[in-house]
Amino acid sequence: MPIGVLNGRDLLLAPSILAADFAQLGAQVREAEAAGADWFQADVMDGHFVPNISFGALVVEALKPQTRCLLDCHLMISHPEQYIDDFVKAGAQQITVHVEAVTHLHRVVQQIKAHGVRAGVALNPATPLSSIEEIVQDLDLVLLMTVNPGFGGQQFIEHSLDKIRRMRQILDDRQLSNVILQVDGGISAGNVRAVAEAGATCFVAGSSVFRHKQGIVKAIEEFRWALK
Repeated sequence: MPIGVLNGRDLLLAPSILAADFAQLGAQVREAEAAGADWFQADVMDGHFVPNISFGALVVEALKPQTRCLLDCHLMISHPEQYIDDFVKAGAQQITVHVEAVTHLHRVVQQIKAHGVRAGVALNPATPLSSIEEIVQDLDLVLLMTVNPGFGGQQFIEHSLDKIRRMRQILDDRQLSNVILQVDGGISAGNVRAVAEAGATCFVAGSSVFRHKQGIVKAIEEFRWALK
């Protein structure tokens, strides 16, 4: 069941496991799912495309039996096409690559879809929407980064709201209601309503879920109230 509905569109909450306590990852994911999380996002970083290293396919494989939610792998890595097979085998049900990291974007999107999983493309804050206009009709998801990728706990870039509105207009103009507009970076219960009103339909939240002072259940409850 979606975390909310706005303007006839289902709203999805996708907690990022990057902010979880990895010593209790399975337990925390199960708690978040029971509290109403819709998806889980695995933020994969290689220390090359972004200035940080997180984890790889083995963590996704270990996580898969712990949840019935969709596993969304966000590959913040160089040459993601070399690792797509590994993440599919590990249990990824959706794979998102960065337009900035791929030379032949259409080929990589088709590579993902050939495995029967959903395909997404992510854009960094400074990357123009025009970079995906020729391929948006082939996508299941567009991810707009609202921080510069590489680290959790960053502040939401406020002028990203205008970019979200423009991306929503592109999707609406082309009648691509099936394409999910996801945002990632600095999302909290305090700003999620404004982000949803700008047109986003899926919200990646890491620290604001897994590191909430009152716990995971309270965090997700606050998101649900914000989106009522």
